[in-house]
Amino acid sequence: MNTVAYFEIQSSDPARDVAFYKAIFGWTFTREHQIPIEYYRIATNGIQGAILKRPAKIPPPECGTNAFTCSIQVDNFDSTSGKILELGGQVALPKFAVPGRCWQGYFMDPDNNVFGIFEVDENAF
Repeated sequence: MNTVAYFEIQSSDPARDVAFYKAIFGWTFTREHQIPIEYYRIATNGIQGAILKRPAKIPPPECGTNAFTCSIQVDNFDSTSGKILELGGQVALPKFAVPGRCWQGYFMDPDNNVFGIFEVDENAF
């Protein structure tokens, strides 16, 4: 009932970003050749999605988020954040506590798409 059931990540270089997300989250990607745009389905342990060839120019970073932002639950925020930065991602909004719930932060992938990660921690303050 009105839940997010699928997500898409636009990319100017889908193969590069497939490697980026696979290395960070271990997602599985399948190229869909019958779709009339470069398109990779994403299999996760939860919501399903895709990376597709960006149909327009990359928006400049100062424009902020120009689409829905998804957040991925991770076991270790700091470890995942390190991998993101190591693989060419950037911090969009540094780690912060959602009191009593989790540690949250936002990043930009190599194509300036914003996404969040969070680590559940009831002691976060």
